[in-house]
Order: sequence, then C-alpha cells, then structure tokens
Amino acid sequence: ATLAMFIWLPIGFFLAVFRISIGVLLPYHVANFLASLSGVRITFKSHNLYNGPPEKSKSGVLYVCNHRTLLDPVFLTTSLGKPLTAVTYSLSKFSELIAPLKTVSLKRDRKKDGEAMQRLLSKGDLVVCPEGTTCREPYLLRFSPLFAELTEDIVPVAVDARVSMFYGTTASGLKCLDPIFFLMNPRPVYCLEVLKKLPKE
Repeated sequence: ATLAMFIWLPIGFFLAVFRISIGVLLPYHVANFLASLSGVRITFKSHNLYNGPPEKSKSGVLYVCNHRTLLDPVFLTTSLGKPLTAVTYSLSKFSELIAPLKTVSLKRDRKKDGEAMQRLLSKGDLVVCPEGTTCREPYLLRFSPLFAELTEDIVPVAVDARVSMFYGTTASGLKCLDPIFFLMNPRPVYCLEVLKKLPKE
C-alpha cells in the first residue's frame, strides 16, 4: 500500500492541478462534468425546495455546513449551481487564489464579524462553517452560534468527504495544502445533503 501511494504521488499531483484548474476557470456545469470524468464523485441531495428568501427580503440565504475540508463551500456552490460567498475564520492567500468563489475572512471578533456577515447577506447568499476548523471525525466540534442571530433564512447542510489515500484535513501544518491532498486521491467522494430550512422559532 505504501509503495502504491508513492507511485501515485506524481500522478495525483498533476491530477489535483487539473481538477483545481477546471474548478477555477470553467462554469459550474462544465467543471462538474469534467471533474466526474477525472474520478471525482459528488452526491447531492436536497430535502427542501427552498429557492431563496422572498423578493422583498433584504437578506440572502445563509447556508450552514459542518466542516470536513476547505472545499466544503466550493462543492456546495457547484452543486447548487449558483454563486455563494464563503465566510471563513482563517484562510491562506493560496487558498483564496485557487477558490472559484468569493471568500471573506472573519476576525473572531463577535461584533465585527456579525456586522460583516450582515453586510454580505444584504448583497447575496452566504455559506459558513461555524466550527471554525476542519474535522474528519463523525461528530461536530464546538461552534459559534453567531450565525443564528443574523437572519431567519438559515439552511443547514450536512457534508461528508471520503478518500482512499490522502486526507484533505490536517490538525496542524499547512492547511492550505488540504484541497490539493484531497484532490490527489484517485476517486474522492463528496457528499452534500441540504436539509430543511430552519423554522423561525
């Protein structure tokens, strides 16, 4: 198994570069098609027909995900087929560069972060991972409840990522390399399940 991994390394690296390139440069539907041809499998389910807030609403939809890898917002955006803005607690310049969607970094200051997210919601839909860091374990980490105070249009999303060789999640080290390691896998799988919009109460 170790020998097979080292033999695959150079192939996997070029495969990851190809997958990142199509995600950054091509429209969502084309990128999804080419990604599937390269071995990436995306499973997407939606349990509601929620297409956004009423036209008179001054706030966008807030999608709230558990955090498997840095690619969570990317796969959600491509699966929904519409542009989202990702708000993150920490993101490297490299990750911002390869992200095919707008990203905004939060400051871990409750007041400032709340104001920033309110401004962004007034302009469109957001996706946030309130755990603040990635976790590959089958449970949620402690998370910030700030998102629940911003809007009534909250849609939870369950995310899972499956790999065979390289994890796209690191507890320490260069997290900016997480997307590359995930996309180096021969047949990575991303599972997204959009749950029902949370009730107002």
